Amino acid sequence: MIRNATAVWHGSGKEGNGTLTTQSTVLNETQYSFNTRFAEGVGTNPEELVAAAHSGCFTMKLSFVLNEKGFTADSLTTRCLITFENGSITKSYLVVEGSVPGISDEQFQEAVKDAEANCPISKLLNTAISSEAKLV
Repeated sequence: MIRNATAVWHGSGKEGNGTLTTQSTVLNETQYSFNTRFAEGVGTNPEELVAAAHSGCFTMKLSFVLNEKGFTADSLTTRCLITFENGSITKSYLVVEGSVPGISDEQFQEAVKDAEANCPISKLLNTAISSEAKLV
């Protein structure tokens, strides 16, 4: 399986702007620029997209890990905080809340650590990855 996305950029790094389009067109010429990355401009940025990819991938992997342990989540919600410092992504911090009938906190924490280490995006990122989890 191969997925794709296309970036188009016009102009200089600081004054220019670009668009991002994904194969599915969920992003379709979505604007990004210096301001959306380093200030509060309207649009997206690479770090936000990495956070979306990591939170989505991790949460799906967690669901599979829970299924393997005999549990099915009523809901899993993950927020991913990406730290961008000195021109590098240095951390990915996952905050997950789960409603999982019948699971103990210890079993849930174990499943979270498994998903944290083994989701494909975690394996892709060359950075510190940590998580915090709580059952609700």
